Amino acid sequence: MDNHALPLVLLGGTLCNARLWQPVLARLSLSAVICPRLTADRSAEQAAQRLLEQLPPRFLLAGFSLGAIVALQMVADAPGRIAGLALLSVNPLAVPPEQAPARREAVSAARQQGLTRWLSSSLWPTYVAPSRVADQALRDLICRMAEESGLETLAAQTEIAITRQDNRGALASLASPIIIINGVQDPICTPHHHRLVAQSAPQARCVSLAAAGHFTLLEAPDEVAPPLRQWIQECTDAQE
Repeated sequence: MDNHALPLVLLGGTLCNARLWQPVLARLSLSAVICPRLTADRSAEQAAQRLLEQLPPRFLLAGFSLGAIVALQMVADAPGRIAGLALLSVNPLAVPPEQAPARREAVSAARQQGLTRWLSSSLWPTYVAPSRVADQALRDLICRMAEESGLETLAAQTEIAITRQDNRGALASLASPIIIINGVQDPICTPHHHRLVAQSAPQARCVSLAAAGHFTLLEAPDEVAPPLRQWIQECTDAQE
C-alpha cells in the first residue's frame, strides 16, 4: 500500500518498541512508516514538541496506550499537521495527583526486582485477555521489549503518564478521519475510557475486539489490521 504522501507515524506504549507494531505492519505492507521512540521526554508536551519538530509537514498518527496520550497532545498542539488519527488502548484522563507516588514507587520496584520479574508479577496479568495469560511466547515478547527499553525509559515514560493532560477537547475539531480500537477485556484502558474518547470525537469509527485485552496489536493483529487499512485508505482518499 503506497502511503509515501502521508507516512504513518507509530507511537508505542510504556516499555514498547517497534516490535509492538510488526505483526500488524506485516499485514499492511505500507511504503512509509516512522516509529519514533519515547525514551527521554518527561512530559507529553515535551514529547509532542520534539516529534512535531522532527516529523514531516503532514502525516498519519497512530498511538497505543502511552503513545495515544502523546498523540492526543499532538492533536491539541498541531491539528493541521495530522491527516488521520488512530487511538489504540487509550485512557485520555489526567492522573489524579494522589496516584503519582504509587506510580513512582513502581519504578523503584522495577529497579530492585529487574524489569522482567517486576513486569511478570505486577503487570502481565493486566496486559492481555485472561485466555492469553498462559501464552509464554507473548509474555516473552513483551518482556523482551521492556528489557530492550530499559529502566531509564520506564522512569521517563512514567513521568509522561503522571503529568498528562486531558486533551479530549481537541478531538471534536479534528477534520481528518479518526479510528478508536480497544480490547473489551482491557482493565487498564477500559471500554469506559474508550467511550469517553468516542463521545468527544463523534466523527470517529470505533472498533471493539471482544477477545482482546490491552495489547490489541499483539493479541489480535488479524483483527486490528483490516480497520487500520481502511482508515489509512480513507485518509489517503481525503487528500486527493
